[in-house]
Amino acid sequence: MPVRPCITTRPAASSDLDGLVALCLDARAELHVGAQLCTDDPQRLRDQLVMLMTASGGTVVTGTVDDEVAGLLLAHIVGPGPFSDVVALNLEALYVRTVARRRGLGHALLVAAARLAEEAGATEVYASPLPGARGMHRFLARIGFAPAAAHRVMTTTALQRRLSQEPAAVTGAIRRVPGRRLEDLIARRRQARAVGGTAAGSPADAAGQVRTSISMQVSRAVQTRRPSSSTTTTS
Repeated sequence: MPVRPCITTRPAASSDLDGLVALCLDARAELHVGAQLCTDDPQRLRDQLVMLMTASGGTVVTGTVDDEVAGLLLAHIVGPGPFSDVVALNLEALYVRTVARRRGLGHALLVAAARLAEEAGATEVYASPLPGARGMHRFLARIGFAPAAAHRVMTTTALQRRLSQEPAAVTGAIRRVPGRRLEDLIARRRQARAVGGTAAGSPADAAGQVRTSISMQVSRAVQTRRPSSSTTTTS
């Protein structure tokens, strides 16, 4: 009769750090997502885990199989805040080493997460597995986690660049009139003045009509340079 493995979960201790760092590096290598998941610098990883362990609302849970570190859970409590009274547990990472899967360790780590959420008064538990973590997506869906509102993301550098360019682009589109078109309008105005002096009828009336025509042309020229409402960006 096969012996069932001994599965345990506990709050991470300093003695677990080496094993937890190794787990993070294993997850990075398995998912092929690089820095989207974590750094590849073991010392930085160690420092970041310590920060989460000691931060208010932060939690690191160690999962073991037969006393060997084989899984981890990284989470923190979110809320309440200025715009919501909801308190939630955000699962930043849930990972079980490949050789330790299908033994119940992932389930045990989620049991620990549910206990943490209850103790903190959290009414919801959020999980944000990376797109490439198909196994984790299937595991969470099987447990009952439902899709939530999609997140949008961009790099800080790209955001700063876009924000610095956007006002100039919009303002320039409204104010600028191509040089050739402006020159044409000036030429037409000069021609109108010359015609106004010799045309039949009141010179004042003719000049007024010309000015009205030119004003309409200028207005249309500006309107064609204005961006349509469909291109308006939202913050």
